[in-house]
Amino acid sequence: MTFQLYGFWRSNAAFRVRVALALKGLAFEEIDVDLLSGDQFDPAYAQVNAAHMVPTLMHDGHALSQSLAIIEYLEDIAPQPRLLPEDSRERAYARSLAMILAADVHPLTVPRVRSHLAETFGADPAAIEAWCRHWTGEGLAAYERFLTLRPAAPFVLGAEPTIADIAIAGQIALADVYGMDRTAFPRVTALGAVCFSLPAFAQAHPFEQAGYRAVRMHN
Repeated sequence: MTFQLYGFWRSNAAFRVRVALALKGLAFEEIDVDLLSGDQFDPAYAQVNAAHMVPTLMHDGHALSQSLAIIEYLEDIAPQPRLLPEDSRERAYARSLAMILAADVHPLTVPRVRSHLAETFGADPAAIEAWCRHWTGEGLAAYERFLTLRPAAPFVLGAEPTIADIAIAGQIALADVYGMDRTAFPRVTALGAVCFSLPAFAQAHPFEQAGYRAVRMHN
């Protein structure tokens, strides 16, 4: 199998796909699309992803977008290890936890939203940062409540990580990008420690990407 992943170092959606590919042992080449510089609007990339977003996964000439849809595709073509439980109720639960990040939180912090806040409402960088930190905190709080009702053991659904763990780890990575304190979320933090002890999670973290290191060098 040949995979190319169009992503960006701080893209949380790309993080989810990196983790899924690594957990399934699928090698891939990542192609950088600098969202902060507007590379996603280049005509050439529009031919790859008409929505001007990342990630896009190329597999055997076919372009796939949206992180959760990509993960489900990987589940179909490389079923082991499973990232979605076999039991229908557990599978729905895992998907519901994944959607907290992918549908409720992360979309409120992406570049197009941050740009709209600045251009339409005159929000300055500090206000935009506060907006992103607020919604990221809301996601952490939601996951903390779910883990209080059903503690991880050691992962959300038992002995192996699933799409739910990928999402909660993604929420933690988002908090790391915004330099947020997670003291108020001990169960989320404990689960994150378990997840990020695995190379698949640790190596996918935004701060481990070449793009992040390049930014650090120029600052």
